[in-house]
Amino acid sequence: MQMDLRPIKTDADYRWALAEIEPYFLAEPEPDSVDAARFDILATLIEAYEVEHHPIAPLDPIETIEAYMKAKGRSQADLAQLLGSRSRASEILNRRRGLTIEMVHRLSTEWGIPADCLVRPYHLNAVA
Repeated sequence: MQMDLRPIKTDADYRWALAEIEPYFLAEPEPDSVDAARFDILATLIEAYEVEHHPIAPLDPIETIEAYMKAKGRSQADLAQLLGSRSRASEILNRRRGLTIEMVHRLSTEWGIPADCLVRPYHLNAVA
């Protein structure tokens, strides 16, 4: 059986591939079937095109913490408990204090945020 596949070189090819893969999200193909192989190939082609043509900039450490807190329903009070004080949590979230290695370690081990996402350089606001 021949699979209808082609390289994704243009936005038109990309839109075609997205339209082709969409039905597989509505009805998952049987494992080890031709449709499952086609899904995998389309997903790989789409991902490669997106990485090259529509890259997503990584979040900075504070954006990462905020996204994690939102996703997990954590509050600033939860962060304060983890970091030792409300003022420290506020200073971190307001970019008035940088994360220390100890804070990165706690966020990584206790909340499961990957440490490599927390050690990137980021902008701090000047203290007035």
